[in-house]
Amino acid sequence: QIHLVESGGGSVQAGGSLRLTCAVSGYNHGRYCKAWFRQRPGKEREGVAAITPFGGTDYVDSVKGRFTISQDSAKNTLYLQMNSLKPEDTAVYYCAASQAKMTTVQALGLWFFFPYWGQGTQVTVSS
Repeated sequence: QIHLVESGGGSVQAGGSLRLTCAVSGYNHGRYCKAWFRQRPGKEREGVAAITPFGGTDYVDSVKGRFTISQDSAKNTLYLQMNSLKPEDTAVYYCAASQAKMTTVQALGLWFFFPYWGQGTQVTVSS
């Protein structure tokens, strides 16, 4: 069983930055693919950034160059650094983990392959 807890959301003005943190616990979670997803009001859940157990990363086009996903294995923590935030980044952000073998591109598009989810953290960007 994998347990994830997000923190770090909040309200920020456009152009600002936030760092989301996801505390991960559970057996062998270091072997899991992890990702950040978001759900904007009235929109479907969207993959934002993914990272494989070997450190490969990928991002949805709308956040490339602005967001960075990383993990600290020693601290059992997943991060999402978000810079140059835009109002359209406003959403509830979730971290998720999956033992399934997949590429980062697959991970971004296959949220239903992730059985473990955090509770979500709200990010609000005002113009």
